Amino acid sequence: MGEENKNFNSGAENDADNFLDVAPIKEDWGGDGKGRLSLSGRSTAISKEYVPRKYQFFNTNAVPEEQVWRISGMPDKVIAGKRKLLTWHNCGASTSRVILPPGFVAPSGIFTADLEIFILGGEIQIGEWRLDKHSYSFIPAGVRVEDWKVLGEEQVEILWMENGPVPLKYINTRNCYSNARLSEFIPILDSKLLAWGQTQTVQFEVAKKKFLRKHNNGGGTWLLAILPHYDGHYGMTQSYNEEAYALAGYCDIGNYRFAKDHLGYCPSYDTFPRHRTVDGGLFFVRVDRDISQLATVSSYGHINE
Repeated sequence: MGEENKNFNSGAENDADNFLDVAPIKEDWGGDGKGRLSLSGRSTAISKEYVPRKYQFFNTNAVPEEQVWRISGMPDKVIAGKRKLLTWHNCGASTSRVILPPGFVAPSGIFTADLEIFILGGEIQIGEWRLDKHSYSFIPAGVRVEDWKVLGEEQVEILWMENGPVPLKYINTRNCYSNARLSEFIPILDSKLLAWGQTQTVQFEVAKKKFLRKHNNGGGTWLLAILPHYDGHYGMTQSYNEEAYALAGYCDIGNYRFAKDHLGYCPSYDTFPRHRTVDGGLFFVRVDRDISQLATVSSYGHINE
């Protein structure tokens, strides 16, 4: 991205032109980027360069932790958190595990990029909304949110997803920007209260899904529950980009055990080994295409391991 997309004058009206009017990143499977995830072409904690059509699974507990992490633009008085950077795009989009300590308080304002957060542990209050374990929020760029505050004596652990298409930065302002996508704002969604539905794909027809957010292009952010004794029997190819984080249980993908706190980054047109589990598992998933469309996932009988 050019320098005009990296530098912002806090509070200036023309900042809206710098980040809200930037075109989304097009997907490498041919999409126009309307889902605004910037999942194409990402590097990961185990591969600093993007590798096309190569899935990458790794244990996030083994990723080095940044001990002093602050949201760009936040006042210096805001207590620093910690971060493990898991995946990133050169536009500034990224996915991280973030820890905010007890006593963390941050002022209200807006962000210059879309932000998704999923609470892995602890409790945080954003304005009048309280988010606890497995709560989800989507904050579009330019939408003002109230003060943030960690509640109680327990640290808060967050799956923190900055979606681009410009680097995320905090701006102190009293109002939403006039062209912010306020209608898409999800201040809080308690996933524990949502009903389970069907997965929409033959390969996981015996699994269950909870949609957290459906993207503008039909892609989505959801929870996937793979039931005990699942066996996909065959390998498969996916014509979209996917990011998945294991919350509980496991799924064996070929010879790799994708278990709690493991992350998978799967570029479009990867060919995956057979999926199996005895005990089942729960996973947080994001994809940048409508997977209910015909042939977005294809099985191959000769790929068993």
